Amino acid sequence: MLKVLLVDDEVFIAQGLEKLIDWQAEGYEIAAVCQNGQEALDYLRENRVDLVIADVMMPVMTGLELLETVKRENISDASFVILSGYGEFAFAQQALRYGCMDYLLKPIERDDLLAILRRSGNVSENARMEQKYEQEYLTRRLIALLYGRATEQDLSYIRAHMRLSPGVRYIEIELAGEPDDDGEPEELAVLRDQVYQNCRQFLQEDAGHCVLEFAQDRLYYAGGLLYCDYMAEEKGLTEAQFIQQLHRHLCVSIRRETRFIVGRRVQDMEQAAQSYESAMMIKSLVAFRSQKPIYWYEHEFRDLPVEERSPLLRREMDDLVEAIERGEHGLIEARVQKLFSRMKELDLKRQGINVNFHYLLFRLVHLASGLDSQADQEEILQMISAGSVEQGFLRGSSSHLTRFACEYADYLGQLRHSEPTGILKAIEREIRENYAENLTLQDLGKKYYINSSYLGQIFRKAYGQSFKNYLMLHRVNVAAQLLLHTDRKIGDIAESVGYRDIDYFIAKFIEIKGCTPSRYRKSMK
Repeated sequence: MLKVLLVDDEVFIAQGLEKLIDWQAEGYEIAAVCQNGQEALDYLRENRVDLVIADVMMPVMTGLELLETVKRENISDASFVILSGYGEFAFAQQALRYGCMDYLLKPIERDDLLAILRRSGNVSENARMEQKYEQEYLTRRLIALLYGRATEQDLSYIRAHMRLSPGVRYIEIELAGEPDDDGEPEELAVLRDQVYQNCRQFLQEDAGHCVLEFAQDRLYYAGGLLYCDYMAEEKGLTEAQFIQQLHRHLCVSIRRETRFIVGRRVQDMEQAAQSYESAMMIKSLVAFRSQKPIYWYEHEFRDLPVEERSPLLRREMDDLVEAIERGEHGLIEARVQKLFSRMKELDLKRQGINVNFHYLLFRLVHLASGLDSQADQEEILQMISAGSVEQGFLRGSSSHLTRFACEYADYLGQLRHSEPTGILKAIEREIRENYAENLTLQDLGKKYYINSSYLGQIFRKAYGQSFKNYLMLHRVNVAAQLLLHTDRKIGDIAESVGYRDIDYFIAKFIEIKGCTPSRYRKSMK
């Protein structure tokens, strides 16, 4: 229900408004009735409403003064309707200048009030959608930060939209219990949403620090939190007390036990990926330890055997990298087998395997950078199925790593040669003519007989950005033109430029244009 605040010093006027229409039937409820602007201002400082209907002339503070103060100090984003018994245009002009949605003369006609409520309802719904998409955009930037992939643009956006301080931790929030107790996927989705919403409720103005990202390989995952030291300090609590209070709040709210995995403390937001990685390391170990409601990185790491903290098989890894650099597939296969035999011999656990896998990727990044200083290898590795090979690596599948290493060796071979002529122009023409289709580098590489990873690299060198970003930018620019020059619905436009998911389209539009499609359409007309 949308909330309405009535403000009028004449009690019978307010009572008449309450009885004039069926508020509930229109989707509204009267949250409060105030007798002057100051009383209403005090109420708005502590409570959220969607619509304020205020008399223009009142003691202590007039309706216009209330409107002007609320807008100037950004106290509330509620829509305003000013009522007056005066027909002077100056009052209406001043009200509209302050951002008033409408100005009505007394006595109020029922149909006029209904028309305003229905218009206000649409405005409020649009505002909520704007807020939802902007929160989703922030969440995506946070996820990039935690994964260590944040650009300077991401960092600037996070700094501008979040309160931050020295002393940062990532906290993974999971649903406790055995797999058989988790229920159906739909039930899990509801529980995750409950955790997310209750976490936001606990944090209040810092709700943007919550992260919700569902991943199929994280069965128990319910959410995450980027904790900053000031959160506990402002409540007069220690860090442990704050996290314990949040844990109790969630367990009571959702009536389900939760488990916190608290990553190591880092100095600032830019190091958040390190805290995230430490939480993931502890997460891989908790299945083999006694169950606790809260796992602290410092406590768990202290108990790790020294040999499990850095189980790096440097000699075997360096031998494999040498084989990849030489491009000899037979040698690559032999050295992959040698590596896996050594890991089996040492009985490496998940953490040890992860350490070695990431060391391999690190070496390959620098190997390619030596051939091309402009190489962006993170994207290249993703294109060559780095995700699937990592899962295979963890399962002990040497075939995944062998295929990956051979593909990368072929990529390096192509990187050493000159760029194929005419390919880039053909790719650019594909984008202009078929941007609404599901264009991928893999498919284009097959079509033009070129390794997709190498194609992605030369595309970036030529255009200063990845193929994926170039395609996204082109789609958004086409959509922007359709918004300005047609009356088509946003969903139709999204689909026409290649996005079947309207939420994803809006998030990408915000990323490129800095506002939602509806706001862009309004601001440019």
